[in-house]
Amino acid sequence: MRIALAQLLSSTDPAANLRLVREYANRAVDAGAQLVVFPEATMCRFGVPLAPIAEPLDGAWAHGVRRIAAEAGITVIAGMFTPAGDGRVMNTLIAAGPGSPNQPDAHYHKIHLYDAFGFAESRTVAPGHEPVVIMVNDVAVGLTVCYDIRFPALYTELARRGAQLIAVCASWGAGAGKLEQWTLLARARALDSTSYVAAAGQAHPGSCVTNSGAPTGVGGSLVASPLGEVVAAAGADPQLVVADIDVEKVSAARDTLAVLRNRSEFIQIDKAQSRG
Repeated sequence: MRIALAQLLSSTDPAANLRLVREYANRAVDAGAQLVVFPEATMCRFGVPLAPIAEPLDGAWAHGVRRIAAEAGITVIAGMFTPAGDGRVMNTLIAAGPGSPNQPDAHYHKIHLYDAFGFAESRTVAPGHEPVVIMVNDVAVGLTVCYDIRFPALYTELARRGAQLIAVCASWGAGAGKLEQWTLLARARALDSTSYVAAAGQAHPGSCVTNSGAPTGVGGSLVASPLGEVVAAAGADPQLVVADIDVEKVSAARDTLAVLRNRSEFIQIDKAQSRG
């Protein structure tokens, strides 16, 4: 399957960002891709109040993504914000495929919140709890968001649920060594899960757009193979990355590097243990 990563630069205008989704989706179709993965916060960049921006999954912005997917004939995965019900929002991925009705038509709420490097996402964002795997042209695709990439157990769980390709949609925080961490983590999670990893990030904004410390992107989107090799990669600027994945290589990697089958239970210090 041919996939594309849309490394764009979101603004604070959801309508303008939806136009970018249409532009990049059409470019992906022209390149022969069947799936295009957009970054976290495609709907609106971080650094501004998100509650006024958030819309439900049956709202206008999500329907716009579904319409683009149907009209372009491609599956779109993109980051948006949905109301959480407690005054916060949820950091959500919408996945919409072609056809009427859209297939797939799914969503994922970010599980691991970015309370790190001086930023506290949990103040304004509520966490999700359920891992999600969708089907795209007979390929099982797991969904993750940004900080999730630092938690290997989520990636191995997605692989155990059948994922052959795992998308991670990010708006990575800048800073010393952060780009290197992003690319290293994407390759490591591919090895952990013996899956392809499609890591789509926001482009580098070029200059500071906010004083909030909000993560606004570093570029460096990439596709990693099930053995951690870089298949395709982007620089810092907005661009479309196109790569071909072969799910037979997933099966071969899992036969050669059987980390999913070899997983063993062990005592964990933060879990209650029977003393019987």
